[in-house]
Amino acid sequence: MESRNPIFSRRGPVGQGQWSGPTPSPQHLQDMYNQPAYAPPTPVGRVLTMDDVVMKGFIVLGTLLASAGVAWVMEVPIGIAVVAVIAALILGLVITFKQSTNPALILAYAVLEGVALAGISLVFAARFGNGIVLQAIVGTMMAVLGVLAVYALNIFRPTPKFAKFVIGAAIGAIGLILVNMLVGIWVPGGLGLRSGGALAIVFSVGMILLGMFFLLLDFDEINHAVQAGAPERTSWLLVFGLMLSIVWIYLEVLRLLSYFSGDD
Repeated sequence: MESRNPIFSRRGPVGQGQWSGPTPSPQHLQDMYNQPAYAPPTPVGRVLTMDDVVMKGFIVLGTLLASAGVAWVMEVPIGIAVVAVIAALILGLVITFKQSTNPALILAYAVLEGVALAGISLVFAARFGNGIVLQAIVGTMMAVLGVLAVYALNIFRPTPKFAKFVIGAAIGAIGLILVNMLVGIWVPGGLGLRSGGALAIVFSVGMILLGMFFLLLDFDEINHAVQAGAPERTSWLLVFGLMLSIVWIYLEVLRLLSYFSGDD
């Protein structure tokens, strides 16, 4: 019976068993032997680059600034700002715990965060003047550029021990804020962490430094993700973390400036 295998079918007349094609060389046979029996599938999509992070950063932060600008011009009511704060908190937790890279969710968070920041900034501006908002924006930009310079110039690179310290400090700071709020229900000013005194100034400075430490961790995480060849969609989640740190710094700079500004 004639074989259907195209290799074995390339013979001369039946019974001769002769190869009708060119004789394979020993090297060719060795190459065929060395070929893997199974070739792994080609990865779907492309890997992350620094350009991806920069582009997504402009998109997300631009969306936040645009929504904040519109809400500022429209003088969004404090009620809407509070709703935006709650919605942003819920959506932020969903993105964080699911590690979602969905652009729609992250852009929606940026819009809500922009409205919330505009409402908070309007409250501070009404009490301390519009100049405090501009000063807080400039202060935030200087902090971000300073941290970026420290990381880019390799002056300091985060270590695993440093990351644990920052996370632990953040948990402790949030715990102190909650305790201060609870004590404030019965004692005016609570523990004094937000009352405007010397302790409040020290606490706000510490919170700004903590936000800058988180920003440093964000830059390091972006760098490691690019080097590891993470999927391109990861850029959305990386920029989301970057946005959280920048918002943290802005709010604390705004509060710190308010301690040195007299009521109008």
